[in-house]
Amino acid sequence: MNPKIEVTTVNGNGSFARRLRLRRLYRHDSAGLLVVPLDHAIGAGPLAHRGTLDSLVARLADGGADAVVLHKGAVPRVRPDRFRALSLVLHLNASTGLAADPDAKYPVATVPEALRLGAEAVSVHVNVGSATEDRQIAHLAATAEQCDRWGVPLLAMMYVRGPAVDSRDPAQIAHALAIAAELGADLVKTALPDDPTAIARITAGCPVPVLAAGGEADGANVSRLAAAMRAGAGGVAAGRAVFTADDPGEVTARLADLVHRTTVGAR
Repeated sequence: MNPKIEVTTVNGNGSFARRLRLRRLYRHDSAGLLVVPLDHAIGAGPLAHRGTLDSLVARLADGGADAVVLHKGAVPRVRPDRFRALSLVLHLNASTGLAADPDAKYPVATVPEALRLGAEAVSVHVNVGSATEDRQIAHLAATAEQCDRWGVPLLAMMYVRGPAVDSRDPAQIAHALAIAAELGADLVKTALPDDPTAIARITAGCPVPVLAAGGEADGANVSRLAAAMRAGAGGVAAGRAVFTADDPGEVTARLADLVHRTTVGAR
């Protein structure tokens, strides 16, 4: 188990229920966590994959993913038995690429809705440095309070995006992660820089596990994620790299092998 998760669960970040659900996310009893976000349809249109959403989620489960991120309307399109070996994370905010400000995010679901749908955790996306940063951070804080009240783990998807910020600047990325941790997130996902030394500083300075955001489905991207894991990332959160692949199950298996064979605690 990731030592940062051990500290969280032992010292008590929230209720027993929250700590129990957080442990359950780690389906493969390893130091790393593999999450596959499938929340892209609201932002960019229908997911480009073959077959149904249910069959896609089945391939992710068979490939060794620990969790999948879905919006509330997508959950009923997946058979419940898919979640015997896979956790459900409900995404709570959204935006579209058609908006005047595509970096804006607004609430579309709540923690109680997530519990009614059987979710193990929830996620919130924040674009730090955007024109609506204040509303997004306020929503993250309010969600953290709901998570504490209802005993639900919180994954914060933190990106540096806006007119006057540098999305690859290690200091700004570290700042974004600090916001998530300070407001009560249990896990944080972000786009990490390419420099392993910078990744090591960022992940060491963050008190909760950092998941490396995925990218396109290609060998170079898998190599980049492997380097991020070796430098201290606590796992991978890859969506497009999986569902746009010719064989999502094969890509998931490759990432699962990468994540679940890397021992973060040994670094």
